[in-house]
Amino acid sequence: MDKELKSFFKDTKPNKIYTYKEFLELSETNITNTNIDALTDKEKIYFDYSKINLQRTKRIEKTFKPNQDIVDLVNKIDRKILFFVITEDWCGDSAQNLPYIEKYLNFNPLLEMKVILRDSNLEAIDNYFKEGNPRSIPKIVGFNENGKELFIWGPRPKFAQDLVQQLKAEGYTKEEFNKELHLWYAKNKGKELEKELVNIFRNLIK
Repeated sequence: MDKELKSFFKDTKPNKIYTYKEFLELSETNITNTNIDALTDKEKIYFDYSKINLQRTKRIEKTFKPNQDIVDLVNKIDRKILFFVITEDWCGDSAQNLPYIEKYLNFNPLLEMKVILRDSNLEAIDNYFKEGNPRSIPKIVGFNENGKELFIWGPRPKFAQDLVQQLKAEGYTKEEFNKELHLWYAKNKGKELEKELVNIFRNLIK
């Protein structure tokens, strides 16, 4: 196991760890090969989530043009940093944020994203999530090559998190606030996320 992840997993052994590309390929394979008729009603809901999330991801990858000032900032980072992501392909916030982050990381070969699936690694995940806190995803933990934790981000930009909390307080159902959340993501086009990435990248520069 990579040195930077040993402190994360402690005495537990994780299932497979994926590159971001492998994570997307896994999702696409699962969607293509799934027999929908054999799914339970709940499984069909999550299948539909995964399917629309892959579409969201592909749309962002196709249309997003990185901010050159942020690219320049990324290229100033001169040490290896792992962006370790806990998520699932049915997670809408992952689909709306990870493609932007991966685009920026690709500009610097010292930066890498790896993904672990939350639901098949609950023992490992619970070594990290503090007692009483929900297993909200995506969660990104940054490590240097010596295993030192550098930052934690997730599950969504603060502006979006505040929006969700406001809608919940106003009595919106999960389906209703998710609809409003994804409308916000579509309009914002990663701008609030970029503001938070700027702070992360600046702090990673020695």
